[in-house]
Amino acid sequence: MSTILLTGGAGFIGSTTAEVLMNKGYDLVVIDNFNDYYDPALKRKNVDICKEVAIKTNCQYELVEGDIRDRELMKKLFDEHQIDAVIHWAGMAGVRPSIDDPRLYIDVNIGGLMNVLEEMRSHEVKNLVFISSSSVYGNNKKVPFSEKDPVDNPISPYAASKKSSELLCYTYHSLFRMNVHCLRYFTVYGPRQRPDLAINKFTRLMLNKEPIPMFGDGTTSRDYTYVSDIVQGTVLSLEYLLSHDNVYDIFNLGGSHPISLKGLIDVIAHTLGVTPVINQLPMQPGDVNVTYSDYSHAKEVLGYEPVVRIEEGIRNFVEWYKKENNYQ
Repeated sequence: MSTILLTGGAGFIGSTTAEVLMNKGYDLVVIDNFNDYYDPALKRKNVDICKEVAIKTNCQYELVEGDIRDRELMKKLFDEHQIDAVIHWAGMAGVRPSIDDPRLYIDVNIGGLMNVLEEMRSHEVKNLVFISSSSVYGNNKKVPFSEKDPVDNPISPYAASKKSSELLCYTYHSLFRMNVHCLRYFTVYGPRQRPDLAINKFTRLMLNKEPIPMFGDGTTSRDYTYVSDIVQGTVLSLEYLLSHDNVYDIFNLGGSHPISLKGLIDVIAHTLGVTPVINQLPMQPGDVNVTYSDYSHAKEVLGYEPVVRIEEGIRNFVEWYKKENNYQ
C-alpha cells in the first residue's frame, strides 16, 4: 500500500483524514510544527488518537515535528521515506489574522508550499492534493460558486496566498507532469474543530452563558461542510491521482446549503436548549458576504456527494464538545 505524507496532519481535518486513510490500509508520515495559533495540546490529542488507530490497523504512522519552511528538514524527510503522494494542509489559517500579519501568511503558505513542491520534484513524487479555500472567490456576485468563475479579486492576504498557491501548483504540473488536485474547502466543521472557528466558539460561549459576537446584521452566510464529507472528498481526490497520470484540476468541496450567521446561531442555541445573548458588532475587514459551493464537478469526476446537513452536524459537534469538556 502507498505511503502518504500529510503536511499539517495533526490538525482538525488532517488527523480525521489520517484515521480514514489508515483504515483503508495506507501508511502515513505526518509533519506538523504544533504552533501556538491554538493550544498545541489539542493537536497532540489528535496524534494520540491516530497512533491508536495505527496500532489497530497495523499501519505505519510516523510523526515528524517541524516546519515546512525548514528546507533541510524537508529534504531529510523526503530522503528517508518513500513517499507516493502528499496531502498538503500545512499553512497559516484564518482570514482576519492574515490582515494583521500578511508577511507571515505569504512566507508560510507560499514559501512552505514551494519547499514541498521542490522536494517532490527532486524525489520524483508525482501526486499532490493541495488544500485550497473557498476564500479565493472573494465577494463573487454569482452564486453558487463554480471552479470556472474568475478568482482574481481576493480580499485578504490569506485568500491571496491560496490563489497564488494554486497557480504555483499548476506551474509544477505543467513543467514536471505532477498530478495535482486543488481542493477548495468550504467552511469545515465537526468534532476536533479549531477553537477559534464560529461553531466551536459559539457553542463554548452559549454553554458558559456569555454573549455571542455577531459581526454584521447576521445575514452573511456560509456553506458549512461537515468534516466527514470533506474527508470523503479528500480521499477520493487522493485515490483518483494515484490511479491517473498528468492531471491538474480544481474542485469545490462544499455542501451547497448556505446558512446565515443568525440562522447558525439559532441552530446551535436550539441544539443546546438555550437562548443566546447576541452582541452585534461591525463587519470585519476581509469577511465575505456569502460562500456557496457548486460541487457538481467534484461529483462528476470524483464521485463526491456530501450527506450531512447542518442540523445533524451541529448535533454531532455539540455531543462531542460536551463530552470533551465534561459538560453534563
